[in-house]
Amino acid sequence: MTGPTEQFSVLSDLRGAWETRGHGPRLRAVRKAAEGLRERFASGPRAVSVRALPITTLAYPTKYAFWSAAYSPVPYVVMSHRALLVQFLQRGELKTLLFNPTDHIASRATPFFARMIEMVGEYVAFNLMAKTFEPLEAQLAALGLDAKSIDYVAFDHFHTQDLRTLLGTTDGEHEPRFPRARLLAKVAEWDDWDDLHPMQRAWFVADGKRNVRTENLLLIDDDLELGDGVMLLATPGHTSGNQTLFVNTPDGVWGCSENGTCADNWSPLESKIKGLAALCRRQDMDLILNANTPELGAQQYTSMLLERTLVDRVKRAPGFCQMFPSSEVTPSPLAPGLSPTIVHRGLSYGKVVETPATVAPRKPSEAGVGRESYGAAS
Repeated sequence: MTGPTEQFSVLSDLRGAWETRGHGPRLRAVRKAAEGLRERFASGPRAVSVRALPITTLAYPTKYAFWSAAYSPVPYVVMSHRALLVQFLQRGELKTLLFNPTDHIASRATPFFARMIEMVGEYVAFNLMAKTFEPLEAQLAALGLDAKSIDYVAFDHFHTQDLRTLLGTTDGEHEPRFPRARLLAKVAEWDDWDDLHPMQRAWFVADGKRNVRTENLLLIDDDLELGDGVMLLATPGHTSGNQTLFVNTPDGVWGCSENGTCADNWSPLESKIKGLAALCRRQDMDLILNANTPELGAQQYTSMLLERTLVDRVKRAPGFCQMFPSSEVTPSPLAPGLSPTIVHRGLSYGKVVETPATVAPRKPSEAGVGRESYGAAS
């Protein structure tokens, strides 16, 4: 189906590298291509504003967070899940993106977490292990925005997501949460959701896209430059359609994904968490995966190397890179000895531009599921 022409630029810098045969040659090709893309992106324009918006904390198995590398009997770490609000210019016009606006209530239907809640009990799950924050709508209002201010929505991947409350449903049970926003979704993972492999089922809400309205859905199969200082790049491995958001800021380039769970995953040789550096030295590696799904581990490793190559170093701790995990392991008395060496906690750059309370809706003629319809290529 054909959707509206969005004013994105298709990026071909990494395409040939990802098509390289063999995991070793592909890793080297991706790193080389990423170095060239980084030079151009980092020297280019910056995003207008960036804000991290907290959604919830959650418990997550330690063995997954650190690929079973951490020397600790503690079964769970505590993670902070956040959305990113990013404003940028798209051919001179201000656009607003919301990255990872998870419905944390609906996500409890994720099979893995539903079973965990049943095992530990609701009191432990929702009072000791979890903390919720103001709804995103309230946080947006505090910044001078409302639900109609959002032009685009994207997720780094669809684990735990229920899109019915986001896109609305054809049966009228749900209305769109952000009525003007286009959802940018990778074709591969969108299609996977229709017939999940056993290694995927534990982390997807099975009915999470059932009866969803598709007029604001744009299916993509390319790397995209959304506008000045903002890229959405394929980083497959954690899921088939995993993607990472990159933003150029006054502190340099930041990336956001869940390929890792804290700064230590991208710099394990600098980590103070016992076991991470030792595993890497034994196995001649320098990355630790967020490994709850073993779909494509070698691809995920290459994707993390791509991320580390594109972003800048943390100024206060140059051994670490500016990868902001969408769900970040944070210090907790429930997880002694598993505090990250450094914690990012939040991002805040630029002044959020307030948008008018009333924004013209999309024309009915623009409805449809868009596939590969992005505007000019670069």
